[in-house]
Amino acid sequence: LGILISEKLKHPSTWLLLLTLWLLSTWFGTFILCGMASLSIKFPFFHSFPDLSLHKRQKVMQSWSLSYFRLLRMLFRTVKLLTLLVFFTQLDEAEDNLSWKAIGYCGPDPEFRAQLKNHFLRRTSKEGGHEEKEDDDDDDAEEVKGPLYKGLVHINYPRDIITDSLRRFGFSVSVTPKKTKASNLSSPSLVIQCDAVVVGSGSGGGVVAGVLANAGYKVLVLEKGSYCARNNLSLLEGPSMDQMYLSSGLVATDDMSVLILAGSTVGGGSAVNWSASIRTPQHVCKEWCDRHELELFESKLYKEALDAVCEKMGVQSEIEEEGFNNAVLRRGCLEMGYPVSNIPRNASQDHYCGWCCMGCKDGRKKGTSETWLVDLVKSGNGAIIPSCEAIQVLHKEKKGRDRRIARGVAFAIEYKGKKDICVVESKVTIVACGALSTPALLKRSGLKNENIGRHLHLHPVAMAWGYFPDSPSPELWPEEHKKSYEGGIMTAMSTVVGQFDKSGYGAVIQTPALHPGMFSILMPWTSGMDIKDRMRKFSRTAHVFALARDQGSGTVNSPASISYQLKDVDKENLKIGIEKVLRILAAAGAEEIGTQNNKGRSLNVKEVSYHEYEKFVKEESSRPFTDLSTPLCSAHQMGSCKMGTNPKESVVNQMGETWEVEGLYLADTSVFPTALGVNPMVTVQAVAYCTAQNVLEVLRRKRE
Repeated sequence: LGILISEKLKHPSTWLLLLTLWLLSTWFGTFILCGMASLSIKFPFFHSFPDLSLHKRQKVMQSWSLSYFRLLRMLFRTVKLLTLLVFFTQLDEAEDNLSWKAIGYCGPDPEFRAQLKNHFLRRTSKEGGHEEKEDDDDDDAEEVKGPLYKGLVHINYPRDIITDSLRRFGFSVSVTPKKTKASNLSSPSLVIQCDAVVVGSGSGGGVVAGVLANAGYKVLVLEKGSYCARNNLSLLEGPSMDQMYLSSGLVATDDMSVLILAGSTVGGGSAVNWSASIRTPQHVCKEWCDRHELELFESKLYKEALDAVCEKMGVQSEIEEEGFNNAVLRRGCLEMGYPVSNIPRNASQDHYCGWCCMGCKDGRKKGTSETWLVDLVKSGNGAIIPSCEAIQVLHKEKKGRDRRIARGVAFAIEYKGKKDICVVESKVTIVACGALSTPALLKRSGLKNENIGRHLHLHPVAMAWGYFPDSPSPELWPEEHKKSYEGGIMTAMSTVVGQFDKSGYGAVIQTPALHPGMFSILMPWTSGMDIKDRMRKFSRTAHVFALARDQGSGTVNSPASISYQLKDVDKENLKIGIEKVLRILAAAGAEEIGTQNNKGRSLNVKEVSYHEYEKFVKEESSRPFTDLSTPLCSAHQMGSCKMGTNPKESVVNQMGETWEVEGLYLADTSVFPTALGVNPMVTVQAVAYCTAQNVLEVLRRKRE
């Protein structure tokens, strides 16, 4: 826990947490924070927090969770989150956790373990047998390392090795003679030349990189995260969060009101998302075209882009077998008469995997690291540098131009403690770091547009849960073998409060992927015995959430500095959504239902009257979302560098090019004019595809 706080937690209030923990180690600090609970009638009369009895410590935690003081509620949420996350994700030498057996959790996907074993046996038999064919070698390496392994340039090597690797990919590389003085932007260690540099490899950057490379242009992709694929995955919750999520999954708004997940790996969010591949809703296209005057979204090009990206990902809507959570959602909607439909996915109809949030073990989920980036590598026109963070975008003045012109990107390499600055010189520069990181890079690069970092939307999510016992009975459902963490993560969706036919600003109802760590931090805590009982029910507890298309917005300076405010209409939509979710869970046959509010109330549906049930649903769905009593989550961030028709209200034009710097394009969810209201993968890929066509025109003109 100490390592987590000191090395991984990057939040503006981390210093306050450290101060508080120190105070709790003293008798006077404990008295200030815990009051009379820290006193006793025996010497010593004042006690530090660790010296209090278990009963008293739990009473103190309960008082913090419901305190009138917001900072104490923040403290409770933070301590609960960090403690439970570490407890349920920590591993022993055998990569196991002693609590998993007790809660009915199997750890990594059993099929993945079998896949690793089969590969080991196959390799062993090959080594002891005949010579292998070269094609077999390639297939084997792809299975182990992933389909992009031939296109990677690793920077944790000496400078000359990096240089040779880049030259083998066809890049022109100039090397500055070694000096005792450290390299800098004016005298970089390496200068790499290419047609286009793309910062970020997710649903935006991956598409642009693939399109440009397929057209014959030299493309270099810089990716902050590492490359984890196929047999190199762990499919363990803790290691996966460290390796594949921004800030190890520990991102939150400044006031801790919204917990945020964002991918940070080769493939970006598309490598860890939940497969939902929903086209831009028609009412959103119309709004962006009519109200925001962006004709792109009702153009022939955009329709072609939607078709192209869906075809590339193999998007389809059929399901062979539905997982636990989605079966509950579908049955509850049918019982209540609510609309429910299949969610299109970028995976085959027999894809039954609940671990997609930790990467895809066999490549059947078609994110950018299995599609567009594969095109980049196979074209022979590009390379990817993983674990490489861009320092700033470089730009220069040009006579006769009223805007500066992008000339590339600077990044750093480090070997044996020595840092060197490298520069990529390019004809065009594409930034696609995601809505949380793109604004920070632009600001570091000297861009002054006041809209950078503003208008951030988060698609806030509120959840409710229902417990379905697996005790043998003739009416047992879902089937005894089904577990809450298995099966396709998203296959069913209800728009009962979506308002698609009205304002378009409502909430959609879907299901999440919750493994023990995330499950534990979201469930209410009222005592040690209470959370033990809730976790014991983990494998048979279904979660369903309401996701609001938020009109409220926030500001992001960096992933460690995010402010956000819901509007009243967003709060109301979430409350209506939670009411519907509770009814869905009860109608599906849940024995017990509840929300994630700190008070931890639940209701045994089988043992109460209709009046008691109605009262519970109305009370629990009317609880506030802004007082830290109910956790809100976000897995979609957008709008922080919005597209528009003028620089006073936006950061980029319809071409995806920034108003301030010519040749600098943005191609991620940050350009969305408003919140989208559904899972954004298809929309951001379509927008990036259109931006790539515009970039191609520029490159063709430069070539001519």
